[in-house]
Amino acid sequence: MRHLTYVGVLLFCVCGSVWLEYALRTRVFLRWLRLLLTIAPVAAIFVGWDLYAIARGHWSFDPEQTTGLTVGGDLPVDELLFFTVVPLASVLAFEAVRSARGWPAGDDPAGEEARS
Repeated sequence: MRHLTYVGVLLFCVCGSVWLEYALRTRVFLRWLRLLLTIAPVAAIFVGWDLYAIARGHWSFDPEQTTGLTVGGDLPVDELLFFTVVPLASVLAFEAVRSARGWPAGDDPAGEEARS
């Protein structure tokens, strides 16, 4: 079971934040393009950084704590999921606080919160 450690942490992050989408009606998943434009650039930069660092021997991942599945050489799928799950959890948490407090943010039209 130790090989599922990383996936377990990611699952904990998802379970700890995805319920906010439904409990507070944050509509993060309904605005999927906005979410994609938030996560994709950051994930691309950090995946590139990871691949570079792994190739140069700057760091590695414990194969006993990852699934063993890799992409792009030696990058564990678990790490790739990290760059999706953690930003998603952050966006969900931000939108939950914003929704609960009634704060406007970003490109939301004025008064959108009142219609939620």
